[in-house]
Amino acid sequence: MDGSTKPEQARTQATSAGGMPGRSLRNIALLATCQALTQSSNTLMFASSALAVLTIVSPDMRMWANLPVTMQHLGVMLSVFPASLLMMRRGRKFGFRIGAAMGVVGASCAAIGLGLGSFLVMCLAGLCLGYAVANMQLYRFAAVELAPGHYRAQAISYVTAGGVVAGIIGPALARFTPDLWLPTFQASFCAVVVLHVIVFTVLSFIEFPPVKAEDTSGPQRPLLQIVTQPTYMVACAGAVIAFGVMSFVMAASPLAIVMCGLDKTEAPVTIFVHVMGMFVPAFFTGHLIARFGIFNIMTLGIALLVLGVVVALTGLTEWHFRIALGLNGVGWNFLFVGATTLLTTTYRPAERGKAQAFNDFVVFGTTATASLMASVVLETEGWAVLNYVALALVLVALLMIGLFRLRHPARA
Repeated sequence: MDGSTKPEQARTQATSAGGMPGRSLRNIALLATCQALTQSSNTLMFASSALAVLTIVSPDMRMWANLPVTMQHLGVMLSVFPASLLMMRRGRKFGFRIGAAMGVVGASCAAIGLGLGSFLVMCLAGLCLGYAVANMQLYRFAAVELAPGHYRAQAISYVTAGGVVAGIIGPALARFTPDLWLPTFQASFCAVVVLHVIVFTVLSFIEFPPVKAEDTSGPQRPLLQIVTQPTYMVACAGAVIAFGVMSFVMAASPLAIVMCGLDKTEAPVTIFVHVMGMFVPAFFTGHLIARFGIFNIMTLGIALLVLGVVVALTGLTEWHFRIALGLNGVGWNFLFVGATTLLTTTYRPAERGKAQAFNDFVVFGTTATASLMASVVLETEGWAVLNYVALALVLVALLMIGLFRLRHPARA
């Protein structure tokens, strides 16, 4: 037995459902707002951090320009277990507000570190921001708890769609805030502080369900038994590769754009296209999953990730970067939302904390490595080799899904 609901059952229920209840829709809309604002701050950090580091480090340190972003991913990896377990005991609202507060602390450290010209302080900022991002990644699981069970895929999809607003706010701030005052990019980090303060406030209005006794003391299986289920392993692998490949390519793209002789203002434009690709499809990804099935949508995501690599390898103009990163974003959405929906069928209520935390621990451990290696591979091997590495990882995901569907045709 994999969990509370099998994939095919979830698909059937979602297909037969009517409209989502008004209270659920309101709460999910507010949670999507938090997703939008937190993702905006994350996008702003992605677009600005590496370029800000280049203004304070020596030329021989250029290959480590993405280290603050990598530290953020490391912070996510280290935070997912304590953040998830804290919410199991104190509730989602308390946990998420702690996350927003850590976002304020992290962004403040980034602004101070840049002002001091301290690379180490900027790395510390990334570590603190990792806790905030870890909480943001739990929004999609909280969405499941805010809606009836048969709206699982739609709830995840709608909250993820909050990233559409992030695709506008984040790149816009990345484009217009860096030069507001000196040092360059400090205003960008101050904007991140403001965004997290707003998130802290919005969380007060969401009616999260109270912590129930069965959520903490109900029947539980050992973690090893949960994570070695074939369905769990495929879901986790899909999420890992979706996020790892996306982060690998996205983290390198601002540096690659500048290295290829394009203007630095092209970086926010490309990130905008990428983020819109990541989140615009979320308005209908849940419905596509209900109609065509989880595994078909995950496979479509893999195909789009491959196509993005092909475009990236055919040229170095601004449109090659934009189209490649846009396809990368859409591919991430289909693969990641599909994997997340699949994951929610593999655990019982009392197991959700450790099951979700382990998934995100692996996802962001891989993402931290991918982010760190992105600038190193780009600096030493170039943009083309970086994309070949991304292609190899995507093909691994295709192989795993293909094998699962062959061995478990009833669930495919």
